[in-house]
Amino acid sequence: MMQMLRPLTVLMAFIVLALPGAASAQTATAIPPGLITPDRVQTRIGTLEFKDGAPTVETAEKVRDTLDFTRALDVFNNSFRGASAYAIREGLHSVGAEDNTVLIYSELMDAKSLALTANADTVYYIAVVDLSKGPMVVEQPPSGLGTINDMWFSWIIDVGFPGPDHGVGGRYLLVPPGYDGPLPEGGFFVAKSSTIRVLYAGRSFLVNDDPKPTVELIRKTMKIYPYTPGGIGTSIATALQGKVRLAQNPPIPETRFVEGSGKAFNTIPPGNYAFFEMINANVQDEPADSYDVELAGQLAAIGIVKGKPFQPDGRMKKILADAAAVGDAAGRTLNWRFSVAHPDWSYYPGSRWGNMMWEGGANFETPPPAFTKEGMFKPFPPTGARTLDSRTAFYYAYTLNSPGLIMRIPDVGSQYLMGFLDSDGNPYDGGKTYKVTLPPNIPARAFWSLTVYDNQTRSMLDTPQRYPRAGSQSYPSPATEPNADGSTTVYFGPRQPEGVKRGNWIQTLPGRGWFTILRLYSPLEPFFDKSWRPTEIERVP
Repeated sequence: MMQMLRPLTVLMAFIVLALPGAASAQTATAIPPGLITPDRVQTRIGTLEFKDGAPTVETAEKVRDTLDFTRALDVFNNSFRGASAYAIREGLHSVGAEDNTVLIYSELMDAKSLALTANADTVYYIAVVDLSKGPMVVEQPPSGLGTINDMWFSWIIDVGFPGPDHGVGGRYLLVPPGYDGPLPEGGFFVAKSSTIRVLYAGRSFLVNDDPKPTVELIRKTMKIYPYTPGGIGTSIATALQGKVRLAQNPPIPETRFVEGSGKAFNTIPPGNYAFFEMINANVQDEPADSYDVELAGQLAAIGIVKGKPFQPDGRMKKILADAAAVGDAAGRTLNWRFSVAHPDWSYYPGSRWGNMMWEGGANFETPPPAFTKEGMFKPFPPTGARTLDSRTAFYYAYTLNSPGLIMRIPDVGSQYLMGFLDSDGNPYDGGKTYKVTLPPNIPARAFWSLTVYDNQTRSMLDTPQRYPRAGSQSYPSPATEPNADGSTTVYFGPRQPEGVKRGNWIQTLPGRGWFTILRLYSPLEPFFDKSWRPTEIERVP
């Protein structure tokens, strides 16, 4: 009997040893070093402490605060465009330009209106179009140019010269999200929006340096009114299919205009905690799918969700205020000090003149297409990556977006060079005098201008000149006069330099920093091939 039990005992012992954990003498598999979290880790947010990988309560609080701050900073940088669009609508409302009303600058925009880097060269006409009750028609005036964006500054369609009407004018039909009703077969340029409100921004050139004929044409020809399904644009053949009833278009209602010239109001988002309240207001106003899911996730992570109240507690309000401060600093750093992280934004080698949009184009992804001598576009391969810094820099200081903003086509549209620092790399001091010289044959078939902006507001600098600009137009300020060699020198300073004509001087203010934009309207080939180059802006002793 004992002999029979002995083999069974050996077998049972073997089975027990084979079970996991049964053999205490066996050594556990070594953990790769990269997977081990030390008990103490030094980071930019302080010392993080763990017990065999488990965070302490204090560490968990630090990390939670950091995650909330990071997501709030992402929201500030990635959704500034949405807050800016909302701020424009609020600004228009503040001066009586309700939705579907046109704000027009009959005497051009001046420094009283706080608007990101607007110009004092063209007649602006701006409107918020409400699509909540169905498609709306905008009749675009001839000889104008502009764009229509949704409430996240996503491009919908261009109008005027860069649009499908090619400057002749025409009817644009704006279709709201979710609309499944009948649309016309023709007679309209149809464009679909992802938001129920859209921003329309047009501008037109002066006629012989006079804005009056331009303003009269805009007031006479621009219309905003509801679309009539089955009316103009719908044929009898289509109606016979039984999907739409033929209708007579009612009389077009009179479009209301509100004067903007000389009016003081704000269209710029705040750079503090109030920013998050403003972006929440935009989120609540527009469809939940009107922006991408990544941004929606960032917004939701800090408590901003469509259809839900935004009620941050004291801890979260402090974090949001900190994130707004850092986000504001990011926008300023990427504009004033772009050469640190993005020397490629310089338009000329080693120059302070720059433009961030050449990096990723209007979509902030792939540079704008090349333009061949045969008059054809040659797109670059998509990069598949968002140029986040250029997008942050652009929307912090500029508004609206269009492919027409950044094209390589000679004699079409306009081009921009931004100057934030002098030739020594210092910000401009409003109490000192500077100068820039533009070589002969300035490459602008229509006209050119230099405009000075306030560092704080990124709007035109408010000085006794009212229009802080110089250029080839003689309105609203005297035209610049060239030097004997054909070059043109413009001065910036608190006092008009001795011997310098009024048209060659832009006034600045002691104690107020500024920057400038050089605009070339209908730019010519020497700009694109860079054979023409302005001097750096240098301090005058």
